[in-house]
Amino acid sequence: MTPHHQTLLDVQALQVTFPGRAGMVRAVDGVSFTVAAGETVCLVGESGCGKSLTAMSLLRLVPPPGRIETGGHIRFDGRDILTLDEPALRSIRGREMAMIFQEPSTALNPVLTVGDQIAEVVRVHTRCSRQEAWQRTEAALAQVGIADAPRRARQYPHELSGGLRQRVMIAMALVLSPRLVIADEPTTALDVTIQAQILDLLRELRARTGMALLLITHDLGVVAEMASRVIVMYAGRVVEEAPVEPLFSSPHMPYTEGLLRAMPRLDDGASSERLSTIAGTVPSPDALPSGCTFRDRCPYAWERCAREEPALHQVGAAHRVRCHLVQEPDRRVPTAAGARA
Repeated sequence: MTPHHQTLLDVQALQVTFPGRAGMVRAVDGVSFTVAAGETVCLVGESGCGKSLTAMSLLRLVPPPGRIETGGHIRFDGRDILTLDEPALRSIRGREMAMIFQEPSTALNPVLTVGDQIAEVVRVHTRCSRQEAWQRTEAALAQVGIADAPRRARQYPHELSGGLRQRVMIAMALVLSPRLVIADEPTTALDVTIQAQILDLLRELRARTGMALLLITHDLGVVAEMASRVIVMYAGRVVEEAPVEPLFSSPHMPYTEGLLRAMPRLDDGASSERLSTIAGTVPSPDALPSGCTFRDRCPYAWERCAREEPALHQVGAAHRVRCHLVQEPDRRVPTAAGARA
């Protein structure tokens, strides 16, 4: 496996905007992170935090009227994705950087067999015969644990279960052996047993191929299983970033604390009433509160949180957090959420 020291993906000051009622709204606001060759990084946060938009940006797939603003960069193996022309971009998409989408039933074409769809990816990117493309397709389906791959390849998406469709999506992403796979909530629609199988499969494939994996999820249970490093997003920004162990043992951002408290455990059969939730919802990008965007939901918020936007502070070797509590730790005494802000 490739050692974790060579930076494969370097994202700096990424901004994605959409037209809003009063001008352009920043749905992703100054996001920066890296992924090393062979590394698994998880991007975490509730729905509406900007995770999927960040992922789409990496392949320049932001749906219009959204746009990636100038000023930042997305470097993949040294090349800035944002400055490439369409042919150069197409040569990277699928071949070097691939995406597993959240919902296979919408990402797969219902009128083509799954094998035809994977073979088309092979033929677009390589000069090979139909027969060779088909052989590679069947091999890719077998690689992701689909039994009787030749028969399954000739089936249509509706003939497959949700778990098999998700495996097809993974096969399609991996058929060209990309160096980075972006998986956007790849187990959302699946039951717990199938979810565990898909995560095991991704972990095994990463170990076997040396690919890097950027896994987008709202579930910290998945993070604990999969990642070496975690990036927590809230309201379009990175609010905490750390290796898995320090993040789980001593989260600094109150939002991360809340996510950890709300984490269901697959192994203890905990009933839903034992889980804590974070009060309130993620604010809309065009209606963000002043100061810290989490302050209305934060149990520790005080006047400064309303007045002043927190910077991203370094709190450990590879641990960054966006919170005023870093400078005023004595304030970590719960108040009514945001009451004094």
